Amino acid sequence: MLRPQAPDPVALSAASGAANAEAPAPLVLPEHPRILVFGDSWTYGSAATPPTDGYAYRLADLMDGTTIVDGVRGSGYLKPGLDGPAYGPRIDGLDPLLQPDLVVIEGSINDRRLPAAGYRPAVDAAWDRLADIYPDARIVVLGPAPQVLPVEKATARIDRDLQELAAQRGWWYISPVQEEWITPQNYAGIIDTGIGRDHPSNEGHRYLAEKVAAALREMAAAPVTVAVEPAETVQPVAPGK
Repeated sequence: MLRPQAPDPVALSAASGAANAEAPAPLVLPEHPRILVFGDSWTYGSAATPPTDGYAYRLADLMDGTTIVDGVRGSGYLKPGLDGPAYGPRIDGLDPLLQPDLVVIEGSINDRRLPAAGYRPAVDAAWDRLADIYPDARIVVLGPAPQVLPVEKATARIDRDLQELAAQRGWWYISPVQEEWITPQNYAGIIDTGIGRDHPSNEGHRYLAEKVAAALREMAAAPVTVAVEPAETVQPVAPGK
């Protein structure tokens, strides 16, 4: 879980995008939150048996709330999915009456094969629309998690782009890449590498749900950051003046 302006070398590596960002406020949710989890095949529950054992569904019990799951396989901010369009048009089709307390928008590695040009504008446009539809909800961005190791360069670039764009809005950002949720040591137990898979296994979805829930709890416990105005400089008065 990365917070802009936190004294952490990973968080500070976002450079110009996060340098002047407003630090996110602590994540305050009701006792039984209503959470919209929006994303790609990982959110859909691919490779979980059944898909409703995916991390997004499991998150409900861990947060003592309710999750509304909107996952489309193969989709991204630029890439249309197997069962629906790219993120922007999908967000346009969301029900404004859902009234979630929290939106977790996940992904996506699916944009990694597309040119970087146009990626950031597509993300910004999608997030603008999401914030317009749910103005009272807190929005947390869950970056892409690696389906293969080592992490592909394009996946790392997407992760950095999303982190910087979230920082510019003062939104919380969770980076499975930078926080090394998936490592050579745990990869085999978390990722189902069967033909056409490369998605979290049942155990992987359980693990991801626990990691996301822990990150959200950290956000709730985060200290409030208060901006301090620089002290006014008083020039000394020369004798006899």
